[in-house]
Amino acid sequence: MRTRQGQPAGGKNPGERSLLERIRSRAARQAADLRLGIGDDCALLAPEPGEEVAVTTDLSIAGRHFLLEWHRPEVVGHRTLARGLSDLAAMGARPLGAFVSLGLPVELTRKRGSRSSWIEDFFTGFLALARPYRTPLAGGDLAQSPLALADVVLVGAVPRGRALLRSGARPGDLLYVTGRLGGAAAGLAALRASGPKFRELLRSHLYPQPRVAQGLWLQRRGVATAAIDLSDGLSTDLHHLCEESRVAAEVDATRLPVHPSATLDQALNGGEDYELLFTAPSRTRVPRSIAGVAVTAIGRIAPRDRRRPLVALMTGTGGEPLEARGWEHFA
Repeated sequence: MRTRQGQPAGGKNPGERSLLERIRSRAARQAADLRLGIGDDCALLAPEPGEEVAVTTDLSIAGRHFLLEWHRPEVVGHRTLARGLSDLAAMGARPLGAFVSLGLPVELTRKRGSRSSWIEDFFTGFLALARPYRTPLAGGDLAQSPLALADVVLVGAVPRGRALLRSGARPGDLLYVTGRLGGAAAGLAALRASGPKFRELLRSHLYPQPRVAQGLWLQRRGVATAAIDLSDGLSTDLHHLCEESRVAAEVDATRLPVHPSATLDQALNGGEDYELLFTAPSRTRVPRSIAGVAVTAIGRIAPRDRRRPLVALMTGTGGEPLEARGWEHFA
């Protein structure tokens, strides 16, 4: 992990060197699988023979992806890592290491009276999620910034030629989803309506759980023909999968596992559920749960036909186009 020069060390602020050493000390406790971690110009990772390296990156920006007045720093740290782990899960990759770069206003590096600083609590949440997924913090960057932001890079490994892709779905495949949908969107709506006092009721939004074990299970058993994580919303992410696979899809509205607190619209378009959406041949036996998480068949893959919508939502009265109404930057 490297730093950019800001205010000099000493005085009321901890300084970059002090912050870096504290982060390095905490990260070293779970860095056993690294060849070389924080402290040099580069980290050294060691995938096993016959594996390919999977790399993903996600940017979280205050005011867009999190709100300092609503989201505790532990929550921001958890969600920052969850975003990248979910991408690895969708590829069926096992995590090798994480790199996180933080740009922060100087006040977020100061202790808050007798309490720890924002940045220390950020890493409490980040490392707490990293531990069960055996994802060491391998490096990153620190810089003073007028706006708080966190950029995470996740590196994973997957057997050569075995990665789950968005492009493998075929007509006749069935469409599956893990877990329940819409909980994160319902949680965010509750935060907006009711304020921070309802945080503890909103675990789906505050502490999403990436489906790494489920992605590895699908990859190792060769069950899935295509997969994607549901970060932008089912409607949008399913369009991505169909476009890459050059197929169409039909979703059965009556089969969707909607979170008890969510609406159908939130389940279809809300985003940030970080569940896995995957396809499998109809003859393949897919269990009702994988590693303790429910799996639900929600539709099927169809040939692409210009006379029909790319994605259709099937209801009791027939089918209707399911437009991509999830999250899209700059739209």
